[in-house]
Amino acid sequence: MSDLHLYITLAVFAAVILAIAFDLIDMTLAALLGVSVLLGFDVINAADLLASANSSGGPIALLFGGMVVAHTLSTTGLFERIGYVYLRATRGSGKRFLLLLIALVAPLCAFLPNATTVILLAPIIIRVAEELEIDFVGPMVLTAIVSNSAGMLTLVGDPATFLVGSSIGMSFGEYLQKVSLGGLISLVVIVPLLPRLMPEVWNMQRALPPEQPAKPLDKPGYAALALTVLAAMILLFLFGEDLPTHIVPPAVAIIAASLALLAVYSTKVEPVDKVFRSIDWKTLVFLASIFVLVQAFTKTGLLQSLSFKLYQWYGTDMKFVALTMIAGIGTLSSLLANIPVVAASILMIKGYLVAAEVVPEVALAAHFTEWPVASIPVFIAMMFGATLGGNATLIGASANIVSAGICANRGQRITFVRFLRYGLPITLCQLTVSALYVLFMFQLIS
Repeated sequence: MSDLHLYITLAVFAAVILAIAFDLIDMTLAALLGVSVLLGFDVINAADLLASANSSGGPIALLFGGMVVAHTLSTTGLFERIGYVYLRATRGSGKRFLLLLIALVAPLCAFLPNATTVILLAPIIIRVAEELEIDFVGPMVLTAIVSNSAGMLTLVGDPATFLVGSSIGMSFGEYLQKVSLGGLISLVVIVPLLPRLMPEVWNMQRALPPEQPAKPLDKPGYAALALTVLAAMILLFLFGEDLPTHIVPPAVAIIAASLALLAVYSTKVEPVDKVFRSIDWKTLVFLASIFVLVQAFTKTGLLQSLSFKLYQWYGTDMKFVALTMIAGIGTLSSLLANIPVVAASILMIKGYLVAAEVVPEVALAAHFTEWPVASIPVFIAMMFGATLGGNATLIGASANIVSAGICANRGQRITFVRFLRYGLPITLCQLTVSALYVLFMFQLIS
């Protein structure tokens, strides 16, 4: 890459990120314009587009499949029933309301895209909050934070987590054994912070309205089909890679989406076209464009130099490298989209491990999986930093932005500072316990 192409790439990358961070232009348009500039100046070519499609295909397939399944579930009437049960289960207690919110959001976000789950559950949470006469802004911020945090529970819970795991050949089952406990700890650590962050909700007690008989489901057969699809998707996530056909998570998402669409078509609940119109194509295009920008950024050679810098600073002491990843990627992910941050960081860490002679140079190839046990905690540290760092600010994760948009449509605006008041303390605590978890992993393998 020539010096001119280097400067163009850095300028375009910085301009796109700043435009998104300061809301100067629509984020998808900003990313597409950045890609267009790079194409126009021949900084990237057809080979680069194919390379970015190869790396972005998995995360985008997961998001697409999750969106289709989530929409299918939303049309069953099950969530209205869940909302009523949720309200009665609170017994009018703000404390129970917040704890049950976590219990409701976390399991879904372990398997479905975070932003989609927020869209799906927001009407339930806001309705219950209004019934309890609670300002729903705090609970909606908590919903976004819990959805992001729950992404650490499984390999497919967050696109950035999946990106790191797939880059080193980590299976769904291996993730459950090595990372899920740390994800659960980072989720549980939120609970003791709630009395201080949301005392007006935590200490609230209200009398509930009189109990009413539950409204029967209009199409119980369709609801059963939708739940069967969800169960099949979860089972394939858990065991698909152990089957003779070796069904990987992105393939599971596509299979589940196809089955969900078949259920919609066969029961005539709504036209299939309506399901496709409900897909957040804008987010999918944005992610694809960002991957192209990252592909251009990797051609600059800056990542290789950062790899050698890590080696100069820390030598072969991977504990400090892991802690640097939690802090550094966590900070960047609070301000930038975590997927491009992770995509760039994966190459940087692989370059460091080659420079430190932990792995041979062939490890830089796309399908290398023979990673030494001692290097795995470094990649896990990247997962924690990328997934949990986005909890700090309003622009740190798509779920945060979606939550803010829903509140704005309901007449309540979430400012950057208000989100920071909740998000920053939680993120600092989560990254701290994540660092302790990673250090414990190093202790186990030493």
